[in-house]
Amino acid sequence: MKSLFTIFKHGLQKTKTSLVRHVRSIFGETTQWTDESFDSLEAALLAADLGVDASTRLTEDVRSRYRRGLISTTDDILAVAREDIAAALRRGPGPDGLLKPDGLTVIVLVGVNGSGKTTTAAKLAHQWKQDGRHVMLAACDTFRAAAIEQLTIWAERVGCPIVAGKHGSDAAAVAFDAVAAARRRNCDVLIVDTAGRQHTRHGLMEELGKVRRTLAKAQEGAPHHVWLTVDASSGTNALLQAREFGRVCDLTGLILTKLDGSGKGGVVVPICRELAYPVLFVGLGEGLDDLQPFDPEMFARAVFEA
Repeated sequence: MKSLFTIFKHGLQKTKTSLVRHVRSIFGETTQWTDESFDSLEAALLAADLGVDASTRLTEDVRSRYRRGLISTTDDILAVAREDIAAALRRGPGPDGLLKPDGLTVIVLVGVNGSGKTTTAAKLAHQWKQDGRHVMLAACDTFRAAAIEQLTIWAERVGCPIVAGKHGSDAAAVAFDAVAAARRRNCDVLIVDTAGRQHTRHGLMEELGKVRRTLAKAQEGAPHHVWLTVDASSGTNALLQAREFGRVCDLTGLILTKLDGSGKGGVVVPICRELAYPVLFVGLGEGLDDLQPFDPEMFARAVFEA
């Protein structure tokens, strides 16, 4: 069985190969690092979707350490990058601190079409069931009949109850009924799967606000988490999605899906650094066990390890 770090390395291989190759080509053939060298480094970081803020800060850190005589090799630069990026990604609670110690925790999953919300809901349910939690799923993607059917199949596979309405029914009403059902069954977790929607569609985005308000009426403090699922291969578009969904949903965290083989995983850095949303889980494959807690140090090593 592959180690988690090996899976991370595989998923981020394209990003790593490009970055390490650029760093070595910029700094490896000269002993005198110039302003042009540092400009090239910043451009390489930007090309890897690390964002303006993180790229600028990392470049300035490398420049400062070089001028103070603290670093002198490409391996030194990669070590600084690992340190800085891991620090930028350390946000939010660990997986053990996400659920309430008692009572029902309500989690809403949002995201664009095809970002992996439904399979992520099933993987989360499976993970918490393995930990001995009582989990319920709510099929609130009422726009697509196939989405209700898909989540129902996942619920049967995972072995957890599900509340689902009919195709075209009111998503907020389904969410309200799901909270009532979860409380009757003394569930620990309710995972609400919402309809995929483009972040540029104002009307569909506003419906998410209705779902949130309805959940708050059904249980005080709900929803306790609103997590955005982001397809890692979408690159900088993921940052735009996080901004738009954050305006409507009061996001509390992100789940990065489809990282296996993506060349765009660097986008988690600007999302964390510029928007302050923590990455909580990453999808590293299609199996139920392939959703893993996000590890900042492991991510940074996978991208910048020589």
